[in-house]
Amino acid sequence: MSLEVDNLLADEQFFQDPHTIFHQLRGEAPVCWSDNWNAWILTRYDDVMSVMRQTDVFSSAGRISYLLDSLPDDLRETLTRLERHYEIGVAHSDPPDHTRLRSLINKVFTPRMVETWKPKIEQVTDELIAAMLDKEQPDIIADVAYPLPATIIAQMIGAPPEDIHLFRDWAVDINRLFELGGRMNGEAAKNAQNSLFSMREYILKLVELRRKHPQDDIISRFVSAEEKLSIDELVSTCVTLFVAGHETTTNLISNGIYLLLTHPEQMWILQQNPEKIDNAIEEILRFEPSVPRAWRLAKNDVTIGDKLIKAGSLIFPMLSAANRDPQHFSQPDKFLIEREHNKHLAFGYGIHFCLGAPLARVEAAIAIQKLIHIPRLELKRQASWCHDVAIRRLDSLSIDANRMPGG
Repeated sequence: MSLEVDNLLADEQFFQDPHTIFHQLRGEAPVCWSDNWNAWILTRYDDVMSVMRQTDVFSSAGRISYLLDSLPDDLRETLTRLERHYEIGVAHSDPPDHTRLRSLINKVFTPRMVETWKPKIEQVTDELIAAMLDKEQPDIIADVAYPLPATIIAQMIGAPPEDIHLFRDWAVDINRLFELGGRMNGEAAKNAQNSLFSMREYILKLVELRRKHPQDDIISRFVSAEEKLSIDELVSTCVTLFVAGHETTTNLISNGIYLLLTHPEQMWILQQNPEKIDNAIEEILRFEPSVPRAWRLAKNDVTIGDKLIKAGSLIFPMLSAANRDPQHFSQPDKFLIEREHNKHLAFGYGIHFCLGAPLARVEAAIAIQKLIHIPRLELKRQASWCHDVAIRRLDSLSIDANRMPGG
């Protein structure tokens, strides 16, 4: 079965429309191994939920080492700094370490904090849209969806605006680690290691500065917290907040605008009923989630469905497939912003539920509401989905549009 699965997953059509393939796999091989992805693939909602619930059986620790093991030994030996970074941190740990780290982070990165940033998010969004509409070739991703979350999370962490481009460049390199699934591109790994440690050095300097001169930012709060993170945990957390947070929100915004532009009847409903924005965001998250897969390592031999999965194997619970499972969603392939009973898994589930979910929802709601009211907004050219297993993203979103009257 693996050869047939790999043919399906390698085809160009998969990246442009993975959902048709996932429906086929869910019906014929809901638990299947992919040689190309070097992982087991789960496409049923119940199986995905089961894996994410059972942290005692399925681990978040050691996953980077698994990817590194796919590289030649001589190259792997040069990437020890990369491996050490991912041995620490909330995203790559299990209880009890994860429980302690998550508790400390939750005291600093709170929904109330996100609420206080709403005026700033509004301001930055307005500025970015105005600048975009002055361009001859406006692109929603490059001009709004990408810089907005990058600007906000970098400033939340404590970086000055003039340095945000550094964070964005580092994050692009680091996120490329995951684009091949359960394997790693050697050149991408070397670039990621370099960018990761440039980012770490920058954050360490900010930490020292905030110890002497505290401000109202995340680093200052971590430094002053009574229950301390270690310095490595603090740096890892800041890297995670930025790298995991900004690109996923970029894609939530751009995927959402793309869906609304290609479903004009749904955009009309939202334009006429702005109070439906929160419901619309949840449907965007279900229909085209920014992160199409979770990933875990089996701690022991375990059976899922009728398949025996050996200890140490990588498992991809496919969130995007679970979100289209007809056993849990009526008309799963229809984009309906007024959908009810929408228990999607776009932000994961359980102890690793996305830390940045409240911020992502707020940023996307503000940006999408403003963007859909640009006069005569339409796609200039057909968008294409990128070949990335870990992130569901468009290559660009070029538009034809007019300036908003009256500002």
